[in-house]
Amino acid sequence: MTKTIATVYFYIPQQVTLLDLSGVLQVFQEAKLLGFEYGINFISSTTSVICSSGLELASLTHFSKVNPQENDLVFISGFSTHQIDLDSEDASFFTWLRQINANQTTICSICSAAFLLAKAGLLNHKECTTHWKLVDKLKKEYPLAKTQNNTLFTQSGNIYTSAGIITGIDLALHIIEERHGKETAATIAKEMVVYKRRRGNDEQESVYLQNRNHHDEKIHIIQDWIISNLDKTSTIDFLAELVHVGPRNLTRIFKKQTGITIAEYRTKLRIEKAKSLLMNSDYKIEHIAHLCGYKTSKQLRILLETHLDALPSAIKNKLS
Repeated sequence: MTKTIATVYFYIPQQVTLLDLSGVLQVFQEAKLLGFEYGINFISSTTSVICSSGLELASLTHFSKVNPQENDLVFISGFSTHQIDLDSEDASFFTWLRQINANQTTICSICSAAFLLAKAGLLNHKECTTHWKLVDKLKKEYPLAKTQNNTLFTQSGNIYTSAGIITGIDLALHIIEERHGKETAATIAKEMVVYKRRRGNDEQESVYLQNRNHHDEKIHIIQDWIISNLDKTSTIDFLAELVHVGPRNLTRIFKKQTGITIAEYRTKLRIEKAKSLLMNSDYKIEHIAHLCGYKTSKQLRILLETHLDALPSAIKNKLS
């Protein structure tokens, strides 16, 4: 008989956001397929739960019947960000959280579930995060928690928090990497068709979505072209021809709609692409420079070194 290496408990609150649950669950299902024998247990305060989407989940085990230990993990899924109702949770649940925290169980909140950890006192004096819409609320209601802005996930001892939805997958992959190595995490990410592994201190809003809060279709076309052609050089005249406006007019409109210049926008994207390739590929820096539109690796190094504060240590080591 194969021995279970740890049990992953999924605590499911009422009005759970289904993707907060299913994304993390799939990561550990993939780990099991690779031979890592994780037990899976679904727990709640009631035997059935109605998801925010209306789907009913049944045959759930009451949390009081389980006692997770040090090597186990407890993921607490998030619920609707439109209504935070902590009073709907059984009061004994917060006592249970404090008990398993004393066991040094790995406890992870997804999205709004950070409020459950905060109410139990588990976030006092610890770095944490939640969905961007709820950050200010968490700061106000639980001032002892060191709530971080614009962060994908955090770790403070055995307590992990994430911003929610897809970031739950990022957090789960991070934990898999901690426990089983980078290659295993990369294999699972590839199987799940995760475009790129993200780090905890990455911004919640993707760089590819930034500076796009406008309705100018021509500027969107320019932005799409730049994103898809970072390896190519292009003049303002060339870009202007794509949308049939004059070069000076394009320069003015782009800055007005996005808040930055075309050159600044391209630079932001090139930095992001270079960081991703340096972290998630075996390409030499010379090849990465060409993929980012630079003729030499020196040009890329100069660019990245001007943004060292935003780079993880693994990239700084590669540049040194």
